[in-house]
Amino acid sequence: MKNIKRWEDIHTDEINRMPARAHFNSFPNREAAETQDASHAHYYQKLNGTWKFMFLEAPEYSPEGFFQEALDTTDWDEIKVPGNWQLQGYGKMHYSDLWYNFPIIPPRVPTDNPTGIYRREFELDRSLEGEQLILKFNGVDSAYELYINGEFAGYSKGARIQAEFDITSLCRQGKNNLTCRVFQWSDGTYLEDQDMWWLSGIFRDVELYTRPTVGLYDYSVNTELDSDYQNATLSVSVNLTEQCGQTISYELIHPNGEQIFSEEKKAGEPFSKFVEAPLKWSAEEPNLYLLYMTVKDADGKTIEIISQHVGFRSIVVSGETFLVNGVAIKFKGVNRHDYNPKTGRVVTKQEIERDIITMKRNNINAVRTAHYPNSYFLYDLCDQYGLYVIDETDLECHGFELTGKYDWISNDPEWELAYVSRLERMIERDKNHPSIIMWSLGNESAFGHNFRAMAKRAKEMDPTRLVHYEGDFEAEVTDVYSTMYTWLEHKEKLTMDQVIEKSAKPHILCEYAHAMGNGPGNLKDYQDLFYKYDKLQGGFIWEWFDHGIETVAEDGTVYYRYGGDFGDDPTNGNFCIDGLIMPDGTPSPALSEYKKVVEPVQTEGVDIEKGIFKLINRYDFLSLDHLELTCSLFEDDTQLESFKVDLPKISGRETVEIHLPIGQEIEKISGANYYFVFSYTLKQDAVWAAKGHELANASFVLPGKEKLPKVHADGELQLVKEGAYVTVSGTDFTVTFDSVKGAITKVTRNGKVQIEKGPQFNFWRAPIDNDMYYVADYRTKYFMHLGHEIVEDARWELKEGVFEWQTDALYGTTNSSWYYQLQYHYSIYPDGDIVCRIDGIASGMKENAPVMIPRLGVNMRLTKEFTDTQWRGRGPGESYVDSKQANHFGVYAKTVDELFTNYVKPQENGNRSDCDWVSLSDNQSNGLIFIADDKFDFSASTFEVSDLELAKHTVDLKPRDYVVLNIDYKQNGLGSNSCGQDQLEKYRCKFEDFSLSFRISAYNTEETSAVELGRLSK
Repeated sequence: MKNIKRWEDIHTDEINRMPARAHFNSFPNREAAETQDASHAHYYQKLNGTWKFMFLEAPEYSPEGFFQEALDTTDWDEIKVPGNWQLQGYGKMHYSDLWYNFPIIPPRVPTDNPTGIYRREFELDRSLEGEQLILKFNGVDSAYELYINGEFAGYSKGARIQAEFDITSLCRQGKNNLTCRVFQWSDGTYLEDQDMWWLSGIFRDVELYTRPTVGLYDYSVNTELDSDYQNATLSVSVNLTEQCGQTISYELIHPNGEQIFSEEKKAGEPFSKFVEAPLKWSAEEPNLYLLYMTVKDADGKTIEIISQHVGFRSIVVSGETFLVNGVAIKFKGVNRHDYNPKTGRVVTKQEIERDIITMKRNNINAVRTAHYPNSYFLYDLCDQYGLYVIDETDLECHGFELTGKYDWISNDPEWELAYVSRLERMIERDKNHPSIIMWSLGNESAFGHNFRAMAKRAKEMDPTRLVHYEGDFEAEVTDVYSTMYTWLEHKEKLTMDQVIEKSAKPHILCEYAHAMGNGPGNLKDYQDLFYKYDKLQGGFIWEWFDHGIETVAEDGTVYYRYGGDFGDDPTNGNFCIDGLIMPDGTPSPALSEYKKVVEPVQTEGVDIEKGIFKLINRYDFLSLDHLELTCSLFEDDTQLESFKVDLPKISGRETVEIHLPIGQEIEKISGANYYFVFSYTLKQDAVWAAKGHELANASFVLPGKEKLPKVHADGELQLVKEGAYVTVSGTDFTVTFDSVKGAITKVTRNGKVQIEKGPQFNFWRAPIDNDMYYVADYRTKYFMHLGHEIVEDARWELKEGVFEWQTDALYGTTNSSWYYQLQYHYSIYPDGDIVCRIDGIASGMKENAPVMIPRLGVNMRLTKEFTDTQWRGRGPGESYVDSKQANHFGVYAKTVDELFTNYVKPQENGNRSDCDWVSLSDNQSNGLIFIADDKFDFSASTFEVSDLELAKHTVDLKPRDYVVLNIDYKQNGLGSNSCGQDQLEKYRCKFEDFSLSFRISAYNTEETSAVELGRLSK
């Protein structure tokens, strides 16, 4: 092609960029080195802050001499650095998961190429004799040119990895001018098509510092464990730009502060040292040694001191598993972007630390840096806190998939430099971090020549770590067989059973369980498989963050926008709202579920009544002696016993039985539930959590005494029929039926309405994101949101003092040939109790019915004063049939508002499962309790299904002036089918016969409790 522009030239990866090297700081003395703070280095400035800024539609519109020192920038705008310009009022916000935002004609990019020119001055207050002045950009999207004092200084691309420039010869003491011209689109953009917002500009720190010209340019630290994983050899290779008789002293400090050795070598000599029985590094025990390297000149004068954390650990492949320190570990991981809802890809060390602490508190042990090297702070923190890392190259070409030639550039040798360079720069920067277990070649870019070249180069540069790339579908060049969203059951897709049978290499799911909206389900099913097979070495949830953009409504309400809210087209909408934590850092229910599923201690009942339990240590290395076990016995909501248990010595991966003398002598009350509750907490403070933080738990239901039947008070019932309405009255209540609709229209107590609409059959729920591939059929094929009830008969009688009402009805949807035959039966007792029974027979042309329906149950309306709930079942959080491990059986209380989960995009939420009663009450001592014949699920909120369904954002939701109560025989599972496995067969709500029965009783909350009432059968 002719007229190739610099930012379209695939053969120009850089101009004047310094060779990639490890990230480290050089200090002038030991005292400074011990701080490990860059501000104490030889000379250091952060050039963050307010810069002058000019925004252009294309680079060619740049003013003549825009880089000249004398240029008048008075009229230029100002912009924050680091920052993404789209979040500061320039250009267009755009989210897509897949598409390029321009024609695929590599390496060409549009002429309309938004360009930002950044300018600022900096002060240099010292002579640079004997020093090299380096300007470092840690992240600039997508390509950029650098000018210093009017002179061209360099060019780089590769948006999410560092670039250093030697600007010594271009600078002077006093004021200096820096100009950076950034191009939104470049040939590099073809390698940067990740699932995230398209954001541009200088988005990571800009740093200015010096290094001694006769000091270390680079170094590599390697630890090799012996075959017994006991002793180690520490090796350091160094690279000097100039050799002039320097020596290097190597001093290793134990984590306890003791010196292990101190040895001096000539700078050109390789260094290795035997270390006897070092404490090993793992995510569970992140033991870090400190290596000081002191470089001295020929006269013995200190040139520089460098401090480097060292973790002794080994990573090898052994047959069908990979081993860390001899153990086939399990990844309990997440995929993580650098992200902030206000500033985009601009994140601080404090924010990253907050993420890591939250991960550790939730039993997560691994991070995949999806899909680019993260900010360098992350790796230091993973070393320190203990997280395994898959470090991923900034490389994704997903948009090519839709051309039918997915490997268009991945298999084109002309692009080899662009591919390999990105890998090399990542490895060089991050190579000295013990937390990094694998180098990932990128994501979703097909396979071909350039990936083979990358894998070869990775092994040349670092044979001590494994190579990962999911797009190598046959694991030709990778050390692990990696798949994503592999199904547990499917007739045509790849399933985990096939992986287990066919794979000859260790397997990981680099992405699974898409945490979009309400979900994912099936987490326990995957984790059970991981534990069952050594070769299945865990996986990484997609993903950590909801990538919403913080927005403030006119009334001050904060909500979060997503794709399509900015006129961006094409867009994948709210597909970026797919995290375990919400944009503001609030954990979603899915994080609690994941924490439970991957908990470090699994407790199983052997003989519950005799107090015999099995404890499985799910740590790979740690014994359980750092945990304290508290056992409690509850009678419904009353704690009867609680005591500490000394855990026996249980090493990593071991199982033991324990016997607990608990609950043997209690006298059980009829209808009460009895629960053993286990809580495993930290004995001592950890760096990431305080003493007492809970890491694992379990609960078990003891067999109890059956409920006693409710004895109904005697009394007289009166009937009044007015037109279509029949009213049944007792001493202090009325129940009104509509004989046309066959339904309860109103229930009053002491003259006040309590129920505004009685139970009505319902099988629709507000679609969740994981329903997305079924919703079109639900709406346009089955019309499931358009239900119609046909009342065939409504009859009633007063029999032996009890009012009996029965409605026979048919319930189907618009244009459907499948339907339910329904029979509603109500018994009204003189004390005001209402016993409801709804039977459904799946009828009609069953073969035309959907394979799943959202729910089977009833909904009703209660007056808005019923704001408090209490229930016996799973809690305290929301739970569904395939996502309920984190919620144990017990008695719980919340307000109606607290039951609601405020997902960024409103959808079905707040369900509580496996309940045998639920009560709602007001602040005037009025209560209503719903007691199941067996079990039901319930949810209560101030929103109708249609409200959740129609709202795009939380700010669109307007509470109703009543409470919507759903009581379900069954609700469909969640699955992960926004990306991955749909609802497993065993978790599906199907078009099937059902029977749902419960009693409604009114009560005075000051005279009795819901707990006492719930112990009586209906």
